[in-house]
Amino acid sequence: MVSAICLLAVAVTAALYHLRGTGDEESVPVSAKKGVGTWDFRSVKAGLSKAQVSWYYNWTAERGRVPASQKAKFVPMVWNASSVTAENLEKVRASGGDALLAFNEPDRADQANMTVQQAIDLWPQLEATGLRLGSPAPAAGGAVENGWLDWFLRLAKERGHRVDFIALHWYGETFDASAVQQMRDYLQSVYQRYGLPIWLTEFALIDFAEQSPDPAHARYPSDAEQTQFINDATAMLEQLPYVERYAWFGLPTLDGTAGSGLCREDGTLTVVGEAYRTAGRLDS
Repeated sequence: MVSAICLLAVAVTAALYHLRGTGDEESVPVSAKKGVGTWDFRSVKAGLSKAQVSWYYNWTAERGRVPASQKAKFVPMVWNASSVTAENLEKVRASGGDALLAFNEPDRADQANMTVQQAIDLWPQLEATGLRLGSPAPAAGGAVENGWLDWFLRLAKERGHRVDFIALHWYGETFDASAVQQMRDYLQSVYQRYGLPIWLTEFALIDFAEQSPDPAHARYPSDAEQTQFINDATAMLEQLPYVERYAWFGLPTLDGTAGSGLCREDGTLTVVGEAYRTAGRLDS
């Protein structure tokens, strides 16, 4: 879940791991599944290196200030209906990404805010990029019969449209040990319903106040609770064969508060960032 303000501010992987890290950063073998969502901030390049991720996205079609030499792979996104333009689709093709994410939380009026029919009508233009193509990522209810995603996938199948994997979001509002099982149950229910690989493109323990998408107005767990969740959740995600990739929300901290952010404006990692840095490492 990312607000419009944040946006303005800004093949199953064959390899078993990629080496991550630049400059003074230690290079370690890291799971190809492990990624992060980020909007633009001063230390985004350093943050990606320090977080030791294999891939990232930023809710846009281009990498922004992150150079192409960054070892973490960039995955572009077409955020909503108005993002489907010839200019943006050319940026997608030129991005060097190996997949395309599409339509961020179209079931929410304060996010992409699209009908299923709108998404289906635009879909052939996204298919034409030739990239592996993820489904629109609903805010919730991915396995609900006749829900937004269910209708989309039904119409896509009827029209012969290509959908290569399911993109999902999950946020835990309870901050105890049950959160990991709750997330696993959700992923399992979606996989059992559609039988497609899953990319979990946003996840964290965050209780969004009154369903507001703004992380600044949310309730967060303690650093210890979030750290424990990271350790347990990433271990679970690494073991699920149908989960191709996962991305933490998110890389930057919010002004004046750590929240679920991994990296401060000055490029140093938060306590949560240190936990995510060591998650998904294949040398541990």
